[in-house]
Amino acid sequence: MKKHIPLSIASILALSVPGAARAQELYVSDSQSGNVFAFSAGGVRNTFASGLINPAGVAFNSAGDLFVSDTGSETIYEFTPGGVRTTFASGLTGPVDLAFNSAGNLFEADYNTGNIYKFTPTGVKSLFASGLNGPDGMAFDSAGNLFVGAQLSDNIIKITPGGVESVFASGLNPNGLAFNSAGDLLEADAYSGNIYEFTPGGGQSLFSSGFNSPIGLTFDSAGNLFVSDWFGPTSHSIYKIAPGGTKSLFASGLDYPEYMAFQPVPEPSVWAVLGMGGLALIGSRRRARR
Repeated sequence: MKKHIPLSIASILALSVPGAARAQELYVSDSQSGNVFAFSAGGVRNTFASGLINPAGVAFNSAGDLFVSDTGSETIYEFTPGGVRTTFASGLTGPVDLAFNSAGNLFEADYNTGNIYKFTPTGVKSLFASGLNGPDGMAFDSAGNLFVGAQLSDNIIKITPGGVESVFASGLNPNGLAFNSAGDLLEADAYSGNIYEFTPGGGQSLFSSGFNSPIGLTFDSAGNLFVSDWFGPTSHSIYKIAPGGTKSLFASGLDYPEYMAFQPVPEPSVWAVLGMGGLALIGSRRRARR
């Protein structure tokens, strides 16, 4: 007779195999509908959160909780992986994009005040930068510098960890920002319909074109760039651009997709620990049966 491994142990064994790990899901804020949608790797859409007034920025912390800036209610909400919502911060003035640094602090672009606020993991708020003209998209590089799209001044601003500001690039209409694994900065330029790529030294080149109004950018773990095309007769869609530059339609039929984030996945070491634990558990049960 064939012996079956109990389901709980079989699940642990599946988790121990990197190829069997759950694929990343893409989370997208849809401002007009007031929803946050979760997309599977194959593009299947599910509603993760609803009832928001004007959701914009989305960002995950290392624990897998999703933070959403709701511009209409001037609030940042925190959602557990199961979808339970709590208020993380309120009383803001036009919260747009969100970004976490490597220390786990949350940064918020406050569009109407021109400020960037920093929140500790426990919610303590402080002013990180001010005087920006319509701060919108944000992204951190590997050195901890924060890059911000100052939309109303058509600049990308670089802010060091100590708060020193400088103009990194100009003559743009910057929205979403994202760094690739090589350290190059990608920028969604809403008016031109282009995605530009910047080297760490500021060299600019055209990465992709033909969008109506690109807003959000994010990379998956395989290096594919996802672009939310916010507005236009053929947009309201999300596109996927492979590392080689090939563009394909990932999802359509949205209202006004804005910012996006992929859920974090455990590091390989975590899968290894889970696998070792599962194998040890199986071994102990077999020994007990002898």
